[in-house]
Amino acid sequence: MNRGSKLWVWLPLLAGMSGVCLFYRSGLCPHDLTCGIGIFLCLLGLAIGTLARYELGRSFSVRAKATELVTTGIYSRIRNPIYVSSAIVAVGIILMFRHPVFLVFLVLIPVQMIRARREARVLEANFGEAYRQYRARTWF
Repeated sequence: MNRGSKLWVWLPLLAGMSGVCLFYRSGLCPHDLTCGIGIFLCLLGLAIGTLARYELGRSFSVRAKATELVTTGIYSRIRNPIYVSSAIVAVGIILMFRHPVFLVFLVLIPVQMIRARREARVLEANFGEAYRQYRARTWF
């Protein structure tokens, strides 16, 4: 992974963490347990997503394509940790802001499920039995 690629992996984590900290310090959310849980979920989701993106390395792409079957690290447990992490962040944002308009983030969950199914078809077509075995031993 070259320097530019590393920047695209770590920059979203730093930006997200900075945004969460600024939001908390702004006083826009009450400093209570619900907001604390939301902040924790946002930071957890950002960390999982960053780790997953880092582990994918050059295999990362926006569109479903099969360059390599990554089955180590977090991918040894979860097939789609970037999608899972985005759902965690979405729930965190909803808990932090507690305003009905932010429920729109829940739309991410079915969208990510559709994307995961598309990716699964591409990976199965390219990696066959190896992908089917991998899918059988991992979650989502």
